[in-house]
Amino acid sequence: METANLDEEASPAAPESDEKSAEAAAAPVEETEAEASPAQPEAAEDDRGPMISGTKARAPEGKPYSPGVLPGARITAYDFKRPERVGKDQMRAMQSLHESIARNFGASISGLLRTMLEVKLLSVDQLTYSEFVFSLDNPSCFNIIQPAPLEGHWVLDIAPSLAFAIIDRMLGGDPVPGETIRRPLTEIETRLMCRVVELFLEQIVPAWENVIKLEPVIESTESNPQLAQIVPPNEVAILIGFEVLLGKNRGMMNLCIPFNTIEKYNAKLSRNGWVGYGKSKPTDSTRQKITDSIDSAAVDVVVTLARSRIKTSDLLDLSVGDIITTEQEVGQSLEVSIQDVPKFHASAGAYKGKKAVQIQSMMESRRRTNDAEVDPQAADSDAPTEASEEEQPAEDNPAEQALANAEKLLAAAEKR
Repeated sequence: METANLDEEASPAAPESDEKSAEAAAAPVEETEAEASPAQPEAAEDDRGPMISGTKARAPEGKPYSPGVLPGARITAYDFKRPERVGKDQMRAMQSLHESIARNFGASISGLLRTMLEVKLLSVDQLTYSEFVFSLDNPSCFNIIQPAPLEGHWVLDIAPSLAFAIIDRMLGGDPVPGETIRRPLTEIETRLMCRVVELFLEQIVPAWENVIKLEPVIESTESNPQLAQIVPPNEVAILIGFEVLLGKNRGMMNLCIPFNTIEKYNAKLSRNGWVGYGKSKPTDSTRQKITDSIDSAAVDVVVTLARSRIKTSDLLDLSVGDIITTEQEVGQSLEVSIQDVPKFHASAGAYKGKKAVQIQSMMESRRRTNDAEVDPQAADSDAPTEASEEEQPAEDNPAEQALANAEKLLAAAEKR
């Protein structure tokens, strides 16, 4: 019984002895670590510098510490609903490319409408297809484009206010500024707008030639944009906005290019690839178009029978039956001018019951400067030339001119 009691009394003291033994055992370990740490080489410390500094870093007092962010770093929010898949270089290239499309389209549609029309590139952005569709008017002129040989579709949307202004002008009317029409296009109006869209597509072909040779065509025209789902709603698209000014009317044209249709050619859409745009050599088809345009151009052809000068008093006294004599000889050749530029010598006659002239020879090339004829040989000569009085025409000598006029009047009186 006594032995048991002694054991029970000794049991409470056991934890104290264990704690002391643990402290004693830990003390040498701490000393050995402290002694070993200075002995480590500095090179090893430098190799692991970032890791050691990261583990031993302490935040300043009063400021929270974030172990994953370096001091001075900037954090940008990323929206997974609107991923930016198009780089800045590609966006700048798209802007440069479509600026030329705007200029050329403005010139071509001005010829179609026979009035001045200005087209300006307003913006180039990337967004989702659903954001683009829900930002449009309903109804609208929503054209779905098949950009062969690319897979997929593009969209060219024309605001209703602009579409009706263009249609009004095409039919000979004068668009009313600020007029708003809320209705879908009729079949005839749709056909008229297809001609405008085709003009725009014609400008896309040469602009995209450095990337891919496109053959875009209109697949369909819709009035409700929300019914035309050409790509998934969250698909990234490039939106090119054009502002069109037709007189006092203003409207928007939007070209939507889903990124998945041009993703294969993303590398070609770089800024360096568009520096020399517009400086390429003309193709055979371009030369042929220019030649055809020149051949079909109308020019003014004028045949001058004679020239003379009379006094104002004689001009006021002219009546029916009066005869005006000139210095032109009967057998002297006539002057044929093209666009007010003398080009040929010709003789007068008749052909198939109509007055006609027969070309005899070609004149020496001359150019006009401020309505005065200039001889190229005289213009190229550096030495100044002075004409003598005998070489000066009678027009510049008042005495001779008066004498010539008197002789003409006497001759006319004798004939009477």
